[in-house]
Amino acid sequence: MATRKVATVFGGSGFIGRYLVKRLAQAGYVVRVAVRQPARALFLKPMGAVGQIVPLAASITEEAAVQRAVDGAEVVVNLVGILAEHRPGDFTRIQAEGAGRVARLAAAAGVPALLHLSAIGADPASPSRYATSKAAGEAAVRAAFPAAGILRPSIVFGAEDQFFNRFARMAELLPIMPVIAGETRFQPVYVGDVADAAMALLRRGGGGVFELGGPRVWRFRDILVYILKETQRRRFLVPIPMGVLRWQAAIAERLPGKPLTQDQLLLLQRDNVVSEGMPGLAELGITPNAVEQVVPDYLRRYQPGGRRKMVPA
Repeated sequence: MATRKVATVFGGSGFIGRYLVKRLAQAGYVVRVAVRQPARALFLKPMGAVGQIVPLAASITEEAAVQRAVDGAEVVVNLVGILAEHRPGDFTRIQAEGAGRVARLAAAAGVPALLHLSAIGADPASPSRYATSKAAGEAAVRAAFPAAGILRPSIVFGAEDQFFNRFARMAELLPIMPVIAGETRFQPVYVGDVADAAMALLRRGGGGVFELGGPRVWRFRDILVYILKETQRRRFLVPIPMGVLRWQAAIAERLPGKPLTQDQLLLLQRDNVVSEGMPGLAELGITPNAVEQVVPDYLRRYQPGGRRKMVPA
């Protein structure tokens, strides 16, 4: 009987993870979904045959857990990342040290292929701790596993995203639409295209760094205008001075969920687009989906009466 190939996906129950897990299962892998809370990954099991998708307790901050998760795998993917720290030092523990740990132990286990999800903006010279920890993670991965593939997406969108959905909820609830760094440029990329890029890179069996962006570069202000149009909400766009935002962020960092942090403000002031000359979706054989092809379908719920419209008769 042939031995089934195994893929371990750290952070597989997250936004991007659910799309990649489905594709790996369709490609015939037994998928270990390595997460801190396996019960939250049970929804993935119907994406494969019986026993094909296996939630596994494995935090990337724990050496023994990571070692168990990568042992015997043919493919290891690290999708784990955070946008805000719950405790001081989380960026370093998770996005730098954790990434290096996965790569080092995958190499020691003889894993043939490693894929690491980073982000556009990863930069050791950035004022943002998020961005510097992402850069440190990339460096640790390359040092431990030189043949690793690294993907750097721009803002990722899709039905479960925390970007278009977040601002659509704000448009639904607030009498105005606050604008933060409205001239900052983004290149939103569809989550399905990111998952397809991961699969294409794994099929290549090679490494390299790829920056992933959609077919259009948007100013942040233009994204907000588009969201208002698709949600059929009439709201004034009100630019918020950066000094006020820093004060608000300092307070928000003490609140549950940290709706806005000072580190996120630093990120929002830098363009988030594919660098000139960097390989991306085209080099992986993928034609990107546009925002306009995908987003209207899931923003419909935020239209006046939209939630009632979506309830089956």
